[in-house]
Amino acid sequence: MKAARFYTAGDIRVEEVDAPPDAPLGDQVLVRTRECGICGTDLHEYRHGPIHSPVLPQILGHEFSAEVVAAGPGVRHVAVGDRVAIMPQVYCGACPQCLAGRQQCCMHITAVGYSWPWGGFGEYALLGEAQVAKLPDDVSDQAGALVEPAAVGVHAVTSAGVRPGDTVLVTGGGPIGQLAALAADAAGAGAVFLAAPNDGRRERAGRLGLTDVLDPRSESVPERLAAETAGLGADAAVECSGSQPGLDSCLRSVRNGATVVQTALFPGPVEIDVSGLLTLRDVALRGVYCYPVTSWPRIIRMIASGRLPVERIVTGRIGLDDIVPAGFEPLIDPAGDQVKVLVTL
Repeated sequence: MKAARFYTAGDIRVEEVDAPPDAPLGDQVLVRTRECGICGTDLHEYRHGPIHSPVLPQILGHEFSAEVVAAGPGVRHVAVGDRVAIMPQVYCGACPQCLAGRQQCCMHITAVGYSWPWGGFGEYALLGEAQVAKLPDDVSDQAGALVEPAAVGVHAVTSAGVRPGDTVLVTGGGPIGQLAALAADAAGAGAVFLAAPNDGRRERAGRLGLTDVLDPRSESVPERLAAETAGLGADAAVECSGSQPGLDSCLRSVRNGATVVQTALFPGPVEIDVSGLLTLRDVALRGVYCYPVTSWPRIIRMIASGRLPVERIVTGRIGLDDIVPAGFEPLIDPAGDQVKVLVTL
């Protein structure tokens, strides 16, 4: 089969590789990839890796939809011909983290597209039944490929305790930031503000139907949020930029007693005025990693209902042969306007 494999920083090759076995065993499912999104983690791997890939070369891709082409005798919930969305976390189910319901923090975690033989940038992948969720007819292949990043955004908003009528700030205009903003809107927020310094991504975010999209270079985000809330500040904030200015904006823009959720990863240490911004204001800063692995049916229902219009963030669709020049390279351009690029196989 054809696949895009990561060799080292700056080196992704589209080449012919052995396909997975075509006779799945037990609860294994063989799928044919339909659409796969390029994730920010893929970009980090491409620029600075290997970070998450212990065995090279590695077929990348973990945000994907697919069609079931074969199923083992133990498979119960999907059948050949079903379209599915992939949950890429592979967890042990027996460690203390798994038993506590935090499978994304499994002590033996592996992931499709990083530390698994297969990934979404290959034509086929062999998975476990727990990693696939059936898509209804009214959810497209493109939307199916966005279930995984949407689960990150929904988990962040849920963890922030967003309630109907709340004012919510999201910092960062990338895919997770835009999906978190849509998730806040779906949760019933009364006002959703997104702050992003990138002109192109800010223009794209302006099409999402949010309350407003702010340029933190030309106006003070905390002052704007204070003005919008009679001086109180936002009820919740979600930081999706992985930057010191983004975190500062969140912490200084929320009301006393609010929750700030940190979703993005930082490239290095950051500074926080713990007493002034957290303790004395009763503000909670919570790190949130990935999503509950049981999220897929919920996210798929949200998409199917129209409440979570994930396809609005798609800015490009390309073929596998163009994955580097038309996918990875435009996405790592700091001045680029691409948000989510899907690779069609």
